[in-house]
Amino acid sequence: MHPLSTPLRLRGTELRSRLGLPPMSTYQATAGNLPDVHWHLPHYQTRSIGMGLVIVEATAVAPEALATPDDLGLWNDDQTGALSEVAAVIAAQGAVPGLQLSHAGRKASRSRPFGEHGDRPLTPAQGGWTPLAPSALAFADGYRVPAEMTRAQIDTAIAQFAAAATQAAAAGFRLLELHAGHGRLLHSYLSPLANRRTDIYGGTFTNRTRLLRQTVRAVRDAWPAELPLAVRLSCTDFLPGGWRLKDTLRLVPLLAEDGADLIDCTSGGIARPEPRPAGPCWQAPYAAAVRARTGVPTAAVGKITNLEQAARLLATGACDLVLMGRQLLIDPMLPARHAPQLAPPPYRRALATVSTPADGHLPPEL
Repeated sequence: MHPLSTPLRLRGTELRSRLGLPPMSTYQATAGNLPDVHWHLPHYQTRSIGMGLVIVEATAVAPEALATPDDLGLWNDDQTGALSEVAAVIAAQGAVPGLQLSHAGRKASRSRPFGEHGDRPLTPAQGGWTPLAPSALAFADGYRVPAEMTRAQIDTAIAQFAAAATQAAAAGFRLLELHAGHGRLLHSYLSPLANRRTDIYGGTFTNRTRLLRQTVRAVRDAWPAELPLAVRLSCTDFLPGGWRLKDTLRLVPLLAEDGADLIDCTSGGIARPEPRPAGPCWQAPYAAAVRARTGVPTAAVGKITNLEQAARLLATGACDLVLMGRQLLIDPMLPARHAPQLAPPPYRRALATVSTPADGHLPPEL
């Protein structure tokens, strides 16, 4: 059987293939709400054709957890109802509907990253709000200094993740992912570059990982036992004194004990500027290292642009699941060209006449 066509079972959920869409924010909501689902329904429906898994973009667990005013949110029944329509159109195409829960932390209160005034901190006069973080350290020059979270605020954040997990299950999602990467709240507690606390949430490895582990356990209790829970981790910060791959390898078995079933291996995002590698499949070695050293299933991401690359990553044992992002934003029919039988019947005749260009470059580590 072709590597991409092999089903993947995580708890009681079976993905029909090993190809998924990672959470890719579209910034088409309004303060967490979907006033009009006419963008999200066709967007996610078309990107579900031929896929095993589709993870809906970063969804804030509370108003203060929004990264931008244009993010999705999940803290009330109206949002649950709107997102249930999104989950339904994904499932109707045969893909497993997933959802990523997020708290922006010190990256909150900024404008969406495109347009004339893209990716700028929002002032109070512009409708901005005070970001929350482990310590009062700004994400980058020009960003607002966040408020150092109190113990009560930490407890509230954990409860917000758990409540959102309950709402996600009610909306019909069958895989949940917690965003603990790219400098968002859960990642910022892990990294010494963002976390200078001196209480039980800072300092030692055990203390810095405490919030994420408590959140995983709380979400696992709220999320149905038969459904899988993934965690997206930035496996390294790329910066001196930051979170390292060896820290990730130490943490992942603990997260598995807490109830995580899959590690979505990404990197970076804790601060700007940061050095960052480039090239095809450049983050796949992190997934390979975590899988080989811990035995926990992994997902690979990062400039995976064609199906030959994806198949080789799976065939070489680098990962259990391939998440292909930007390529599928612009070419959503790519999976169906590999497996026309998974496409809707009106498309199959056309798919039989097209081919997919291949470029199988992998990084030297693989």
